[in-house]
Amino acid sequence: MDSKNLIDAFASLAKEKGIPRSEVGEIIRKVFDTIIKKKYGEVDNFDVIVNPDKGEIEIYQELTVVADEDLDDDVVEIPLSEAKKLPDVEDPEIGEVVVKVIDPQVFGRRMISAAKQVLGQKIREVERDQVMEEYQNRIGEIVVGNIHQIRRNDAVYVNMDKTELKMPKNEQIPTEHYYRGDTIKAIIKEVRKTTRGPEIIITRADDSFLRRLFELEVPEIFDGIVEIRSIARFPGKRSKIIVESNDKRIDAVGACVGIKGSRIKAIVKELSGENIDIINFSQESELLISRALSPAKPLFLEIDEERRTVLAVFNDDEIATAIGSSGININLAGRVTGYEIDAIRQSEYNRFEGDDIYIEDIEGISSAQIHALADADIETAADFLNADPGALLQIKGIGEKTFEKIEKLVTEAVEKKRSHDQELDIDHNPEDSAEAGSPEDEA
Repeated sequence: MDSKNLIDAFASLAKEKGIPRSEVGEIIRKVFDTIIKKKYGEVDNFDVIVNPDKGEIEIYQELTVVADEDLDDDVVEIPLSEAKKLPDVEDPEIGEVVVKVIDPQVFGRRMISAAKQVLGQKIREVERDQVMEEYQNRIGEIVVGNIHQIRRNDAVYVNMDKTELKMPKNEQIPTEHYYRGDTIKAIIKEVRKTTRGPEIIITRADDSFLRRLFELEVPEIFDGIVEIRSIARFPGKRSKIIVESNDKRIDAVGACVGIKGSRIKAIVKELSGENIDIINFSQESELLISRALSPAKPLFLEIDEERRTVLAVFNDDEIATAIGSSGININLAGRVTGYEIDAIRQSEYNRFEGDDIYIEDIEGISSAQIHALADADIETAADFLNADPGALLQIKGIGEKTFEKIEKLVTEAVEKKRSHDQELDIDHNPEDSAEAGSPEDEA
């Protein structure tokens, strides 16, 4: 097989694999480099030049001329008598470097067959590199494909444009069930390089998938009019997303919901019924956190901005809603706002207060009851609320009805003082008072 036919055969194989003809020359050069090393060992006195357009393969070997009787290594040396026979070499001298042209067919059919195998390997490497580069540039893009396999490790494999995509178990929505032949939508999350080629990881569970769905479904987000500030998800169960409008004329939440809920319904449907809370952004931490805790409404928040922690106090009958099933609601609220949030009942919170409220100052508690409590070292509201109810009922003159009456009076006294303290804080911080009456708060 001459050089032209050899190149044409290689070029035809490359074309089948979608490799541009312009790359065939470099691939063939590397193939012959491999063949030369296999035949002669690690040498650097060979040069391979390939011209795919002309169908030419030229192999040159640089050799040092030596006396016939001094020939030691015919890979790097040539006897003087042989050097004189080389074309384009005139009167060679000992010690001179000459160039010998090697016919590719000198390697024989077996070597050429091996060359085709090496070429196939090189082509596969090029194909892998092309896939790697293409999908590296597509990270973050939503793709649609058909499930063709579900393996024992529960990874789902999806075919898209003759490329296999992998969705590991941890990238799936836990509440969904997948079947062969199903059409599935996901986002390209990562491209990993493995010994078997590129592994393209897709996800439906990542926050980025929800973000892209909103960008596709809500034109105002795609155009940058409405901005997604933060997202937190428990895939398949609940998500919270904070949005902000960069145009006062556009309602961020309304844009995401759409007319009669059309936009949000489309997203929820794609996520197999995942509940999505859309939260309007606020610069005021208290308002933002209160919104994030929806559907529960805190009575008040104690925020430590330096530590980024929050103590949220709720009515006793609303604490379960605030925490949510398996702690999902309060967990998401914390993640989406960036605060560590603790939720407690109002009755529990009251037990932490009242150190400076004395039982004897609370109206409605009789003198006899005050003395009875004092004998048991119960002198302040905090003492009463933190005491064991069973122990209080053992005090002479404190029956169940009396206990309930005193507990109510003590709790009211603590709440009254708290309200009074909050009013004083507002009076001393007129800016906070102005913000509290802003249109955003009313919204």
